[in-house]
Amino acid sequence: DVQLQASGGGLVQPGGSLRLSCAASGFPFDDYAIGWFRQAPGKEREGVSVISVSGERTFYAQSVKGRFSIFRDAAKNTVYLQMNSLKPEDTAVYYCYVNYILRDYWGQGTQVTVSS
Repeated sequence: DVQLQASGGGLVQPGGSLRLSCAASGFPFDDYAIGWFRQAPGKEREGVSVISVSGERTFYAQSVKGRFSIFRDAAKNTVYLQMNSLKPEDTAVYYCYVNYILRDYWGQGTQVTVSS
C-alpha cells in the first residue's frame, strides 16, 4: 500500500523555522515527483512546492518562494520541506502528495501554527 507519513509540524513564532518530513513507502520513490500542499481553516487546499524525480527541478508557490525549500533523500525515501521566515499566514495543515499510477495519494497531514 502507498503510504505518505508527514511529520515535523508544530507551533512556532513568526520568523521561525520548521522542517517537515514526508516518509514514503509502497511505490518506487525514485520514479515519482512528490509535492507539498497546505490547507488553512476555511480555505481550499493549495500547492506549496513540488520536487522532480531527480530533485533537480523544484516548484514553489509565489507566497513561499525564497523562504521554503524542498529536497529529497533517496536513501531514506523521504522528502523534506524546510520552512524559514515563517509568517502567520503560513498556518495550515500541510500534506504531502504523490500521483501514482494515475491515482492521488495524500499523507495524513501535519499542523503548522505560526503565532506569537
